[in-house]
Amino acid sequence: MKKLPLYISILLLLVTAGMIPFACSKNESGRTDDLPALQPDKTDLDAGSWKPILLTSANEFPVSTPVATTTPEYIAQLNEIKSWQASLTDNERNIVKYWSAGAVLRWNEILRELVAKHNLPPYQNDDGTYPVPNASNPLAYPQFPFANPPYAARAYAYVSAAQYDALVAAHYYKKLFNRPAPYKVDATINTLVPQTDLPSYPSEDAVVVGAAVEMLKLLFPGDQDLIQQKAEEHKRARIIAGANVRSDIEAGEALGKAVAQKFVARARTDRAGAAGGTQADWTKFETDCMARGETPWYSQELPKRPPMLPMFGKVKAFLFDSLTAISLRPGPPPLTGSAKMKEETDEILKLVNDDSRENYRIVHFWADGVGTSTPPGHWDAIAAEDFIKQHYSEVRWARNMALLNMALMDAAIVCWDAKFFYFNPRPSQMNPKIKTLTGLPNFPSYISGHSTFSGAAATVLSHLVPGRAGAYDAMAREASLSRMLAGIHYRADCEMGLECGKNIGNYAVQRAKTDGAGD
Repeated sequence: MKKLPLYISILLLLVTAGMIPFACSKNESGRTDDLPALQPDKTDLDAGSWKPILLTSANEFPVSTPVATTTPEYIAQLNEIKSWQASLTDNERNIVKYWSAGAVLRWNEILRELVAKHNLPPYQNDDGTYPVPNASNPLAYPQFPFANPPYAARAYAYVSAAQYDALVAAHYYKKLFNRPAPYKVDATINTLVPQTDLPSYPSEDAVVVGAAVEMLKLLFPGDQDLIQQKAEEHKRARIIAGANVRSDIEAGEALGKAVAQKFVARARTDRAGAAGGTQADWTKFETDCMARGETPWYSQELPKRPPMLPMFGKVKAFLFDSLTAISLRPGPPPLTGSAKMKEETDEILKLVNDDSRENYRIVHFWADGVGTSTPPGHWDAIAAEDFIKQHYSEVRWARNMALLNMALMDAAIVCWDAKFFYFNPRPSQMNPKIKTLTGLPNFPSYISGHSTFSGAAATVLSHLVPGRAGAYDAMAREASLSRMLAGIHYRADCEMGLECGKNIGNYAVQRAKTDGAGD
């Protein structure tokens, strides 16, 4: 097939059904606004006994005994609900409808949008150097953070893990205090969300809010106004809906914030702050590679850009210790001077020259590049779409998202360790005739990040939703293949990435089997 001009190729991609440049945009554009309210098949009241991630116990942080539902204080809170409901606007009803779809679902969507907003590599300075985002001055150019795939994977993990632990704690106190929801106390309350037998104190929605706000303030410090606006809207929605009285909300938010501080403390000491490395680190990777007699990777950007987070492989994982992380490092790629490397390079040249419509679809559906929620976010969107159909409780939503996202973060750690340990060149470096069909990532080739993320995600999701296991495996393989079709990775990168990802995902599966939640 004759090669099409680039602008024609782009037009074809835009007008062909399903061929959108950024695969996650359909999930981040408001497509889920019309979802029905969350109606769990079971309340998971006993979730206070599930195994938390960082908490030493579900009652590590105390929650005050609530006032009785017969007290004037509580009755005043019921009257606050009635006052809101006496003059609801269309906008307030829309707010209730939006948040009633699920607290974990909505905050994950907000997080994906923040990642996409900040997934922008800095432009070079006039002298050819590159500026670095500064967390202490997040609104200065380049804005902090640069939410690249490792940063994004870590953000998804911390937010969902904090929400899970906070909800485990909330369920402990719900069962302990057993205070009924407002509509159980006063039949005149007009309930705008599905009723449930789950005790309302402390509010599970407010617990999710508290945990999310504290984590997002750390991860996206320049977006605090938006984050706080969403938080206030979410809390107000629960009162307007008649689902919680104010003291339910206040107790839940305080608990969520307290739990989140354990995760904030961990994040400040998990070595992610040093993941950018130094010039000495970058030089050592190159010289070590050459000392092995291999051709080292180099940046093909002009001017040459420092590698993306070369020390991320040393970040503290969630599912295993640092020695296990090293043991998960795959064996070496084909030698750069070998016949096997030439064979794999030739294969990529042939694939990029096959510009079929199906290949374009695969490449661009899984591209997840600049301005998107990254490959981990893409898998979060896939999970969310399927979790909606499972009718999980909020705490099970949080648990399952935490399992997925901890596996994705740990996949980033092991993948980045391998990339910079082997420092293997990209196909387009080995053969300049190879022109990539999407942007060229600014870090070494082996192993494929997309493949490692996808292998991990598919393994976790196949355990959580076994009826979809075949679909998840097919998606992971297609995501992996997309990097070969795009001219970005060799076959060895992708095959070993999938295998490595599956090994990492199995650690999350093992945790799922022993956390007390059942499946």
